[in-house]
Amino acid sequence: MADFYDQTSALAFGLALRILGDHSAAEDVLLEVYLQVWKQAGAYDASRGSPSAWLLTLTRCRAIDQRRSLRRDRATEPLEVAGEIGCDAAGPESLTMAAERHRLVRKALASLNAEQREVIHLAYFGGLSHSEIAHQLGQPLGTVKTRIRTGMMQLRTLLAPLNVPRPVAKEDRS
Repeated sequence: MADFYDQTSALAFGLALRILGDHSAAEDVLLEVYLQVWKQAGAYDASRGSPSAWLLTLTRCRAIDQRRSLRRDRATEPLEVAGEIGCDAAGPESLTMAAERHRLVRKALASLNAEQREVIHLAYFGGLSHSEIAHQLGQPLGTVKTRIRTGMMQLRTLLAPLNVPRPVAKEDRS
C-alpha cells in the first residue's frame, strides 16, 4: 500500500485540488480515498481498468461530493458572512508564473512528434497503462514504451529550465 501511495498520491492530490480549489479539503479527500482503497481493495476489478484509474475515479467522485457539500453549506449561511470570507486566490505574480510554466509545457509537448505526444497524453492525462495504450492503439507494447521513454527524455531536456531553483526573496526585517 505504501508503494501504491508513493506512486499515485501526487496525481490523486492534484485531481482533488483541481476539483476543490482548496489545499486542506484536497488533503482530507485524499485521506478518505486511500482509506477507502485500503478497506475495499478486494472489490477492485482489474477488468474494469488499472488500479490508478480506479483510484482517480474514487478521488474524483469523493472530491465532487465534497465540493457539492461545501456549496450547500455556503448557501445556507447568512448574507453578512460573505463580507468575512477571505480570498485564497493566487496573486498576479504567481498566476503569471503558472501561465508561463503552462505555456512552456504546452510548447514542449507540441515539439514532440505526433506518436510520442499521443502515447504520453494517453499515459499521463488519460491514466492508461502501457499495455492499455498498446491495446487501444493496436501497436506493440515495446513500441509504446519506447515512444513514451523517448518523448519523456525530450520533455526532460526541453523543460530543464523549469527545474532551476528560483532565488528566495529576503524578508524585510525592519
